[in-house]
Amino acid sequence: MKFLKVRTYIISTLIIAVFLLLSAFDFTANEFTGYKYVGVTKCVGACHKTESQGRQFEIWKNSEHANAWETLGTEEADKIAREKGFNPPATDVPECVRCHVLGKIINPEELRNTFDKTEGVQCESCHGPGSDYMKMSIMKDSPKSIENGLLVYEHYEELCIKCHNEESPTFKGFEFDSYWSKISHQKP
Repeated sequence: MKFLKVRTYIISTLIIAVFLLLSAFDFTANEFTGYKYVGVTKCVGACHKTESQGRQFEIWKNSEHANAWETLGTEEADKIAREKGFNPPATDVPECVRCHVLGKIINPEELRNTFDKTEGVQCESCHGPGSDYMKMSIMKDSPKSIENGLLVYEHYEELCIKCHNEESPTFKGFEFDSYWSKISHQKP
């Protein structure tokens, strides 16, 4: 009887330990899923640029997101990197690149050769790696596109504030409604 109590105690302790260990990891949508980032040029090939598709490419191209990499390549960005204790150029600092490209640290294994980080904050920065949902046959079926990696947010602000927050050295406040109106693209 005593053996069973000890055995039960050990098994319970191991289960709790495994649970605590797993809960220590942050498993988020940004973790590597096997999907690959393909780049903005693949997203707008024949899609996402016409009036009937909401002119998403034009909205993005005219936004500060499209120029985020260029901003990071300035002397001012290098100065900020130095002030934060990094060795510039800022374009080589993962903590800077994170919010000027994908909103996360770049893992080269997640990139197809068509992905160009110099395009800045692009479609997949918000919608996730497009390798498995970019086909027209999948994109026309919303549930299927989500099954294949498309990220769709109910509350966009939760995504935006991952980069637009007090941790950013250039943060001057974030008025979500004002900024969202500049990049809103509701038409799929």
